[in-house]
Amino acid sequence: MARTAMSGTGTTAGNDPLQTAVWRLRSRACWADAAALLEERAATDAATALQRVTLLVERCLYTEQGWAEAEDALRTAEALAQDDGERGAAACERGHLAYAATLLRVRDRADEARAALGRAAALIAPGAPGRALLDFRRGLIAENLAGSAQAARAAYRRAHAGATAHDDQFLLSYTWRHLAGLALREGELTEARHGFAESLRIREELGYLVGTAPALVALADAEADPEAGRLRAEATRLFRLLGGVPTWLADRLTPSAA
Repeated sequence: MARTAMSGTGTTAGNDPLQTAVWRLRSRACWADAAALLEERAATDAATALQRVTLLVERCLYTEQGWAEAEDALRTAEALAQDDGERGAAACERGHLAYAATLLRVRDRADEARAALGRAAALIAPGAPGRALLDFRRGLIAENLAGSAQAARAAYRRAHAGATAHDDQFLLSYTWRHLAGLALREGELTEARHGFAESLRIREELGYLVGTAPALVALADAEADPEAGRLRAEATRLFRLLGGVPTWLADRLTPSAA
């Protein structure tokens, strides 16, 4: 099962010191600290409130903790949303949070996830930057909740095309990986290795440290030893460095990791 799901662009806005600081903290698994930097502005600004939700939901996915805080932040973002774009983005985040709770077996919120992403689809215009993220999340639901590889692949391909059009490298690191995961399941090793390698390359270039260990393990799944062992050993090192995050990765690493 592909357990991770992304959120946000993963890039900093120009040379904005605040956004640079937020990204550095986020990439090192310090989501609470990153969210704290945004807290004051997020109380009145819809875009910042949505960014704060992104951080807190990602923390839930990687640590399986912080659900109540993410829910509170989401309600704030929903209350601040003024136009269809902001309302659609908030609905997309609600669907993502509900998906995460279902996937990690905190509570079955699958119906809420589908309904929220349906609302987002009605609000986010085709071709808008947020549409690619929405397509990706619909792919996650198709793959991991509905068990439909065909629907998931179609959604991931739409997301991949949208991310390419908007040069969203962070989202591309996810679409490459999830398309590669489907290819691996079908025995297409060359395609799988290429997609996993692209995902890893992008995450290393972005400095997304917390997402690098899962990318290393994914590539290892498509490689033979000794290369697979080397990749898992490097993932184990990063996993330890970040204090055992993401929590769900432990059983896929070398035995000494846990």
